[in-house]
Amino acid sequence: MERAEKTELVATLNKVFNDAGVVVVSHNKGITVAQMNELRAKMAAAGASVKVAKNRLAMLALAGTDAEGIKGLFKGPTMIAYSSDPVTAPKIAAEFAKGNEKFVILGGALGNSVLTADAVKALAALPSLDQLRANLLGLLQTPATRIAAVVAAPAGQVARVLRAYADKDQAA
Repeated sequence: MERAEKTELVATLNKVFNDAGVVVVSHNKGITVAQMNELRAKMAAAGASVKVAKNRLAMLALAGTDAEGIKGLFKGPTMIAYSSDPVTAPKIAAEFAKGNEKFVILGGALGNSVLTADAVKALAALPSLDQLRANLLGLLQTPATRIAAVVAAPAGQVARVLRAYADKDQAA
Protein backbone atom coordinates (compact mmCIF):
# COMPACT_ATOMS: atom_id res chain seq x y z
CA MET A 1 0.00 0.00 0.00
CA GLU A 2 1.30 3.42 -0.84
CA ARG A 3 1.49 6.24 1.68
CA ALA A 4 -1.48 8.11 0.14
CA GLU A 5 -3.63 4.97 0.29
CA LYS A 6 -2.68 4.43 3.93
CA THR A 7 -3.55 8.03 4.78
CA GLU A 8 -6.90 7.68 3.05
CA LEU A 9 -7.61 4.39 4.86
CA VAL A 10 -6.76 5.94 8.24
CA ALA A 11 -9.10 8.87 7.50
CA THR A 12 -11.88 6.48 6.46
CA LEU A 13 -11.45 4.34 9.58
CA ASN A 14 -11.36 7.46 11.77
CA LYS A 15 -14.71 8.52 10.31
CA VAL A 16 -16.07 4.99 10.95
CA PHE A 17 -14.93 5.06 14.59
CA ASN A 18 -16.46 8.52 15.08
CA ASP A 19 -19.80 7.83 13.37
CA ALA A 20 -20.57 4.19 14.18
CA GLY A 21 -22.98 3.40 17.00
CA VAL A 22 -21.12 0.19 17.76
CA VAL A 23 -17.82 -1.39 16.69
CA VAL A 24 -17.09 -5.11 17.07
CA VAL A 25 -13.48 -6.34 16.83
CA SER A 26 -12.86 -9.99 16.01
CA HIS A 27 -10.16 -12.42 14.89
CA ASN A 28 -10.48 -13.60 11.33
CA LYS A 29 -7.61 -16.06 11.10
CA GLY A 30 -8.62 -19.10 9.08
CA ILE A 31 -11.79 -17.59 7.63
CA THR A 32 -12.12 -18.46 3.95
CA VAL A 33 -12.93 -15.93 1.26
CA ALA A 34 -16.36 -17.52 0.79
CA GLN A 35 -17.11 -17.22 4.52
CA MET A 36 -15.90 -13.61 4.52
CA ASN A 37 -18.14 -12.79 1.55
CA GLU A 38 -21.07 -14.45 3.35
CA LEU A 39 -20.42 -12.32 6.44
CA ARG A 40 -20.12 -9.13 4.35
CA ALA A 41 -23.41 -9.95 2.59
CA LYS A 42 -25.24 -10.55 5.89
CA MET A 43 -23.86 -7.33 7.35
CA ALA A 44 -24.73 -5.31 4.24
CA ALA A 45 -28.28 -6.70 4.16
CA ALA A 46 -28.79 -5.53 7.75
CA GLY A 47 -27.19 -2.11 7.24
CA ALA A 48 -23.84 -2.90 8.86
CA SER A 49 -20.32 -3.16 7.41
CA VAL A 50 -17.14 -5.17 7.80
CA LYS A 51 -13.60 -3.95 7.26
CA VAL A 52 -10.24 -5.63 7.46
CA ALA A 53 -7.36 -3.25 8.13
CA LYS A 54 -3.82 -3.45 9.37
CA ASN A 55 -3.72 -3.17 13.14
CA ARG A 56 -1.23 -0.30 13.06
CA LEU A 57 -3.48 1.73 10.75
CA ALA A 58 -6.58 0.94 12.82
CA MET A 59 -4.82 2.12 15.99
CA LEU A 60 -3.81 5.35 14.24
CA ALA A 61 -7.43 5.85 13.17
CA LEU A 62 -8.67 5.29 16.75
CA ALA A 63 -6.70 8.28 18.06
CA GLY A 64 -9.04 11.02 19.25
CA THR A 65 -12.25 8.99 18.87
CA ASP A 66 -14.70 7.74 21.52
CA ALA A 67 -13.66 4.16 20.71
CA GLU A 68 -9.99 4.80 21.54
CA GLY A 69 -10.18 2.37 24.47
CA ILE A 70 -10.28 -0.67 22.18
CA LYS A 71 -6.69 -0.25 20.94
CA GLY A 72 -5.62 -3.27 22.97
CA LEU A 73 -7.88 -5.56 20.92
CA PHE A 74 -5.89 -5.04 17.72
CA LYS A 75 -3.42 -7.92 18.02
CA GLY A 76 -3.12 -10.62 15.41
CA PRO A 77 -5.37 -10.90 12.35
CA THR A 78 -8.34 -8.68 13.20
CA MET A 79 -11.30 -7.14 11.48
CA ILE A 80 -14.01 -4.72 12.52
CA ALA A 81 -17.76 -4.85 12.06
CA TYR A 82 -19.73 -1.69 12.66
CA SER A 83 -23.21 -0.24 12.39
CA SER A 84 -25.11 2.86 13.42
CA ASP A 85 -27.69 0.68 15.23
CA PRO A 86 -26.07 -0.58 18.45
CA VAL A 87 -27.49 -4.10 18.06
CA THR A 88 -27.13 -4.97 14.36
CA ALA A 89 -23.37 -5.59 14.04
CA PRO A 90 -23.06 -7.52 17.34
CA LYS A 91 -26.11 -9.67 16.48
CA ILE A 92 -24.81 -10.69 13.06
CA ALA A 93 -21.25 -11.19 14.36
CA ALA A 94 -22.50 -13.41 17.22
CA GLU A 95 -24.65 -15.48 14.85
CA PHE A 96 -21.73 -15.87 12.46
CA ALA A 97 -19.41 -16.88 15.32
CA LYS A 98 -21.80 -19.68 16.32
CA GLY A 99 -21.39 -21.31 12.92
CA ASN A 100 -17.66 -20.60 12.49
CA GLU A 101 -15.34 -21.48 15.35
CA LYS A 102 -12.44 -19.67 13.65
CA PHE A 103 -14.33 -16.38 13.91
CA VAL A 104 -13.69 -15.15 17.46
CA ILE A 105 -15.22 -11.97 18.87
CA LEU A 106 -12.63 -10.09 20.92
CA GLY A 107 -14.69 -7.14 22.13
CA GLY A 108 -15.84 -3.79 20.90
CA ALA A 109 -16.98 -0.28 21.65
CA LEU A 110 -20.39 1.27 22.18
CA GLY A 111 -19.82 5.01 22.11
CA ASN A 112 -17.01 5.58 24.59
CA SER A 113 -17.70 2.34 26.48
CA VAL A 114 -15.31 -0.55 25.90
CA LEU A 115 -17.12 -3.89 25.58
CA THR A 116 -15.74 -7.33 26.41
CA ALA A 117 -16.58 -10.31 24.20
CA ASP A 118 -19.32 -11.31 26.65
CA ALA A 119 -20.77 -7.79 26.59
CA VAL A 120 -20.89 -7.89 22.79
CA LYS A 121 -22.74 -11.22 22.95
CA ALA A 122 -25.15 -9.78 25.54
CA LEU A 123 -25.74 -6.79 23.29
CA ALA A 124 -26.47 -9.21 20.45
CA ALA A 125 -29.22 -10.81 22.53
CA LEU A 126 -31.17 -7.54 22.72
CA PRO A 127 -33.96 -6.87 20.23
CA SER A 128 -33.07 -4.59 17.34
CA LEU A 129 -34.33 -1.02 17.09
CA ASP A 130 -36.87 -2.07 14.46
CA GLN A 131 -38.18 -4.85 16.73
CA LEU A 132 -38.52 -2.41 19.63
CA ARG A 133 -40.40 0.04 17.40
CA ALA A 134 -42.74 -2.74 16.28
CA ASN A 135 -43.40 -3.75 19.90
CA LEU A 136 -44.11 -0.14 20.87
CA LEU A 137 -46.43 0.30 17.90
CA GLY A 138 -48.28 -2.87 18.89
CA LEU A 139 -48.71 -1.55 22.42
CA LEU A 140 -50.00 1.77 21.15
CA GLN A 141 -52.58 0.04 18.98
CA THR A 142 -54.10 -2.04 21.76
CA PRO A 143 -57.64 -1.04 22.62
CA ALA A 144 -58.00 1.53 25.36
CA THR A 145 -60.14 -0.88 27.38
CA ARG A 146 -57.26 -3.35 27.68
CA ILE A 147 -54.97 -0.57 28.82
CA ALA A 148 -57.58 0.59 31.34
CA ALA A 149 -58.01 -2.98 32.61
CA VAL A 150 -54.26 -3.37 33.09
CA VAL A 151 -54.04 -0.05 34.93
CA ALA A 152 -57.09 -0.78 37.10
CA ALA A 153 -56.16 -4.37 37.99
CA PRO A 154 -53.78 -3.55 40.87
CA ALA A 155 -56.30 -1.12 42.39
CA GLY A 156 -59.02 -3.78 42.16
CA GLN A 157 -56.82 -6.30 43.94
CA VAL A 158 -56.13 -3.81 46.76
CA ALA A 159 -59.87 -3.14 47.08
CA ARG A 160 -60.61 -6.88 47.32
CA VAL A 161 -57.97 -7.33 50.04
CA LEU A 162 -59.37 -4.40 52.03
CA ARG A 163 -62.89 -5.80 51.61
CA ALA A 164 -61.72 -9.21 52.88
CA TYR A 165 -60.18 -7.59 55.99
CA ALA A 166 -63.37 -5.59 56.57
CA ASP A 167 -65.50 -8.74 56.30
CA LYS A 168 -63.12 -10.56 58.66
CA ASP A 169 -63.38 -7.77 61.25
CA GLN A 170 -67.20 -7.74 61.06
CA ALA A 171 -67.37 -11.51 61.55
CA ALA A 172 -65.21 -11.31 64.65
